[in-house]
Amino acid sequence: MDHTYADFRARREATVWQRLNRILRVLLVLAIWLVIVSLFVPPYKKLQQSRAEIDDLQQQVNEQQSLLTRQNREVNLLKTDVTYLETIARDRLDLMKEGETIFRLEPARAAKLKPRDSARK
Repeated sequence: MDHTYADFRARREATVWQRLNRILRVLLVLAIWLVIVSLFVPPYKKLQQSRAEIDDLQQQVNEQQSLLTRQNREVNLLKTDVTYLETIARDRLDLMKEGETIFRLEPARAAKLKPRDSARK
């Protein structure tokens, strides 16, 4: 009987060491994985920031190109279209032709200003 108990105890100790070795391997793999992740996360965040910055700059470029297109169109119209030139000049200089009536519509200021009476109530 002593022989089987010693054999059982030896197997039990071996399984304990095997379990500890397995746990140690898992912890080692987990530590290596964490090191790899910690090495790649900061560059990835920087890449994301750079992409966002590129998108913002591309949007600004598109807006500037649109503005340039409109201004080139206006310059072309001012150079070639006499009627357009006359309309713009009269509008900016507040001139009118004889017998012409001009109506100017200004944006409503009441919408911009909040009534003070309603705030007091």
